[in-house]
Amino acid sequence: MKQRKIGILAMQGDFAKHEAMLKSLGVKTILVKQIHNLQGCDGLIIPGGESTTLTKLIRNYGLHEPLRKFAKRHPIMGTCAGLILVADHVDDERVEPLRLIDITALRNAYGTQIDSFITQVDMQFLKDSQPFRAVFIRAPQIQVVGDNVDVLVTLKGQPVMVRNKKILALAFHPELTDDTRIHRYFLEQF
Repeated sequence: MKQRKIGILAMQGDFAKHEAMLKSLGVKTILVKQIHNLQGCDGLIIPGGESTTLTKLIRNYGLHEPLRKFAKRHPIMGTCAGLILVADHVDDERVEPLRLIDITALRNAYGTQIDSFITQVDMQFLKDSQPFRAVFIRAPQIQVVGDNVDVLVTLKGQPVMVRNKKILALAFHPELTDDTRIHRYFLEQF
């Protein structure tokens, strides 16, 4: 089987933690900062960070349309701010979403930095359904889920991990744990 190369948008945010997680799984990574970095990538992770800052950087480096084009053929996982960027609609006009998955995201809906929390969530969609330690940091909330989107994980009835075809969006940070199950699930999308 061909060795997969996963791009990680590395303009701002916690991209290094995703890189470390993928490397622990033996996956080659490419830090994506410019359009040409997408060449040779089999998938992409858009990490957490600050969604308005990421929007400005994506725009300044001319990556908005190349990322949308890349998503037509490759899987993408967006975590926290990455969820905001892959959403179809966002509650903040300063954010220019990529419109890759039919959800509406609310920025910082779980509160400020001081309101960040860690909790256990059920992973019923996986073969190994042990709870996952989910880290929520100034987390977005998925307010609306389109008909073609599957809800994979909820917290108190609210979706926190969704999927549409090869687009995966999470309100929490799986890279801030030692649990590789979500990254492995993403890699299975190839």
